[in-house]
Amino acid sequence: MKIAFFSTKSYDRESFLKHASDFGHEFSFLEPQLNRQTVALAEGHQAICTFVNDPLEANTLKKLSEMGIGLIALRCAGYNQVDLETAKSLGIRVVRVPAYSPEAVAEHAFALILTLSRKTHKAYNRVRENNFSLEGLTGVNIFGKTIGVIGTGAIGRAFCRIALGFGCKVLAYDVVESEEMKQLGVNYISLQEVLSKSHIISLHCPLTPETKHIINRETLAHMQDGIALINTSRGALIDTKAVIKALKTKKLGYLGIDVYEQEEHIFFKNLSEEILEDEQISRLMTFPNVLITGHQAFLTREALDQIAGTTLRNISEYEQGKALTNEIKWK
Repeated sequence: MKIAFFSTKSYDRESFLKHASDFGHEFSFLEPQLNRQTVALAEGHQAICTFVNDPLEANTLKKLSEMGIGLIALRCAGYNQVDLETAKSLGIRVVRVPAYSPEAVAEHAFALILTLSRKTHKAYNRVRENNFSLEGLTGVNIFGKTIGVIGTGAIGRAFCRIALGFGCKVLAYDVVESEEMKQLGVNYISLQEVLSKSHIISLHCPLTPETKHIINRETLAHMQDGIALINTSRGALIDTKAVIKALKTKKLGYLGIDVYEQEEHIFFKNLSEEILEDEQISRLMTFPNVLITGHQAFLTREALDQIAGTTLRNISEYEQGKALTNEIKWK
């Protein structure tokens, strides 16, 4: 099959070309994001492959359908960027990569916690300027802290195992409780209890209408003063304005995010020579207790290898008329 890959970077090309000979597909790697202006680039292909910030809205889907595109292969787990109802009405099938090295994201979330708690990012910059002073670098122990985990899917469970290994008490909230986690010592309680009893909260739930802005003015009010908040899941889980206010009032002691509500206009781009027009993320970057990475948590060799392999198997299943193992079903 001829597949148009949108929003591709060098690491995408390397990982997919590594598996190319095993599947026999023809690849067109395109740097632009998929949108109304770039959808014409899909002409002449049978399928497209997109990433988290490619908006698959109704108008774009209709144009894809007119071109004969019958399959959208998401090289990611989340699918909130897809208008599934329109895709179904047009007969376009949508597949995804439901799990790829959950440890990659979980480890990155804990890296944010460790960096913020011990201020190693600040120490690194100081030492490069021959400043070996320890003033202002006093940190806090992770051992013995209570960590709240919201969402215990594959990534959330991997995160829980790491937290338990650090000697933390782990509280969790999920609509589906994991018996495996319970046996390891994770205590499932209500969302409000998780918010009020935790020193650190890490978000690992999908973005749905129910979870959008799950961290907002009201839920922040339930938290302890000085709490650390970590988000490596989806940006819109957090109401950014409410979080900025919580940082200003010191309700939030630390914030570590790898995702951002308006990231599609910023992340995966080199904007070093431009003026950043997004006022909210610009404001966040002024806080000394905020650490932002640009949707980097997934980016390990192991994860990229699994994403490429699963995506190409998804496409081959479609080409061969088989049942689609990882198809997203619209209810």
